[in-house]
Amino acid sequence: MASTSGKSPAEPVFPHWFYSQPVDGKDSWLPLSYEDSQKLEEAHTLSTLRGGEGEVVVPVEGRRYDVSLKERRRRAVYWSEPPSEVRRCLWFYKGNKESTYSPYSEATSQLLEEAYLAAVAQNDWKKKVELPTGETVFLQSPKVITQLPSTPDKDKQLASPIDNTQLRVVERGMENIQLEIPEGEPDTVDHLVFMVHGIGPACDLRMRPLIQCVNDFRSVSLNLINSHIRHPEAGPRGIGRVEFLPVTWHGVLHSDTGVDRDMERITLPSISILRKFGNETILDLFFYNSPTYCQVILDTVSSEINRLHTLFLQRQPHFTGAVSLAGHSLGSLILFDLLTNQRTDPATEDMEEEEEEEEEKESESSLQLDVHVSDSDSSESLEDILREHGLELHLRTLQREQVDTEALLLCTDRDLKDLGIPLGPRKKILDLVKKWKRSRAGPSLPVVNGQAAQETADLTQHRTHIPECSTATFSYQSSAVGIGQVSVNYPQLAFSPQAFFALGSPIGMFLTVRGLKRIEPSYSLPTCKSFYNIYHPYDPVAFRIEPLVAPEGVELPPVQMPHYKGRKRMHLELKDNLTRVSSELLGSLRTVWQVFSQVPNSKLPLVRQGSDAAIYTSAGTQDEKMEAQCAGTGQEAQRKDVKVGMLNGGRRFDYVLQEKPIEVFNQYLFAIQSHLCYWESEDTALLILKEIYEQQKVPFRPTLQQGDGDM
Repeated sequence: MASTSGKSPAEPVFPHWFYSQPVDGKDSWLPLSYEDSQKLEEAHTLSTLRGGEGEVVVPVEGRRYDVSLKERRRRAVYWSEPPSEVRRCLWFYKGNKESTYSPYSEATSQLLEEAYLAAVAQNDWKKKVELPTGETVFLQSPKVITQLPSTPDKDKQLASPIDNTQLRVVERGMENIQLEIPEGEPDTVDHLVFMVHGIGPACDLRMRPLIQCVNDFRSVSLNLINSHIRHPEAGPRGIGRVEFLPVTWHGVLHSDTGVDRDMERITLPSISILRKFGNETILDLFFYNSPTYCQVILDTVSSEINRLHTLFLQRQPHFTGAVSLAGHSLGSLILFDLLTNQRTDPATEDMEEEEEEEEEKESESSLQLDVHVSDSDSSESLEDILREHGLELHLRTLQREQVDTEALLLCTDRDLKDLGIPLGPRKKILDLVKKWKRSRAGPSLPVVNGQAAQETADLTQHRTHIPECSTATFSYQSSAVGIGQVSVNYPQLAFSPQAFFALGSPIGMFLTVRGLKRIEPSYSLPTCKSFYNIYHPYDPVAFRIEPLVAPEGVELPPVQMPHYKGRKRMHLELKDNLTRVSSELLGSLRTVWQVFSQVPNSKLPLVRQGSDAAIYTSAGTQDEKMEAQCAGTGQEAQRKDVKVGMLNGGRRFDYVLQEKPIEVFNQYLFAIQSHLCYWESEDTALLILKEIYEQQKVPFRPTLQQGDGDM
């Protein structure tokens, strides 16, 4: 139970800064990086010299968090997260049943430090230090310091025997504490990637949210940059890092719209856990195919990306790199639909906005003759209407400008934008106004006879009416890559992405269901010239896209992604070797059989030399065909001269991960895990980094030796 400190008793120790993070309902203390801890210590020293007046904010963890020194709080910058406590730590303790050391509070550490220095100065040990929590720290010697449990009678605390499991080892400083502390992240950001999640609030089998999964992906990419890019072969150019930021939309859909309350009213009480899981996850697919909620999802994703992009540029004013997008599962489809509807000409965009506003004004003027807000209709106040649709937060803004129900019917998108209402709620209010107008206007063409019915059908041949409290109308449109896409207002991004990475994506399936037969080879995303469809071979949600571009009858296998350690996995190498050996053996047997079949026979006429050569040539051609069939998934199928359209600038874009050996034994057992594996996949991160840094002309480290790889 003794501390084994090897330093001299009076040797000063350097504090390290920790932050708390809840794990399984308990606060776990994690160390900040050496670089961040040094920045906090320097700011703390400077603030102390100035008398501690005023708040000092220090950005940490790649400027994704801010630490308020006076409050001792760490707050997230880009996403919502409860603030966590930060400590300047000098003294630590650990019990017999605990695996890691925990830091004392700063007040307790100061108390122990003063008692320790006094004991060193006086060379007077065997002292007890009473802690505010009731425990006692016993300074037996410079190397033996323990914490004793609290007892009702403190005078008999040392006289009675104490269970060893209740004792705690106390350490001064971190010299003898085995704890993995990161060095820190480079300040320079070379590239920015926004990552959008799929269905449900959780992103992996550990039911972690998107923020934690993106944190893991960022750590994996930083390690790969250190091992594959930041090396002497990269030249004198400074290599920074790639920043990955999460983009969430599930919370807005399920909380702000009130759809969860509506679903709860109609959900059966049986098998409640399964039904709740389905409502939170599977229904997201149906919500995205609903015009109302599809608009909410698209507005949320685009506005969040633009908000994060603006905030990132504010916190990284020297950033000169490009921006890319990555989407997992349904998130990739959301991004694909957004990118297929981006406009490349700003002037055209402004003209279209003006035309839309003019159309809205014309429709408003035509409806003013029929739409009147009577006293009975106005009994439902604007406050009740907004609260019913989850928009009560913007009531004060409308009331400040004296906007009542009648005035709201006359508002346009630009009017609401001038009021400072964000894009998402703005679209919801406009959609509500449209529904309100239609419900008050009533049917414009009454059905009197078959001719009138036919006229009505001609006017609404692409529209479907669904019954609600008020009639809602939606339609589906035909885009450049297919039909059946929900006809909504597709918002514009504030930048042109360099690349789009789809992870475990159902894009191919949705395009087919929408009626797409083939993507024109000349088609490319309007503002994004690079596209990668990355998937695990056992992912049940993923689909290929290259067959929609390749000519009919051409079977093009996907490109197998290399292992991040520079080779194929062992079982895949063994499989390829067996295939090659079997094809060579088959070819040898065929050759021997042809030789023996041509042995001269006295009863048969001799075959001329030309015929003999023709036979050998035919046999050789058959052998070559057989070898080509056996090696159909080899390098020949992945040659660069294959024409796969312009979605990725003429390059291949279907990339398949290498499955692990254990996954081969049961594909069904690892199916769900295969769909959620991308967040911790080094191979996926390496492919993304290659695309990013190849555009910057940064060489990659040569592949590692085969013995360095794992299974």
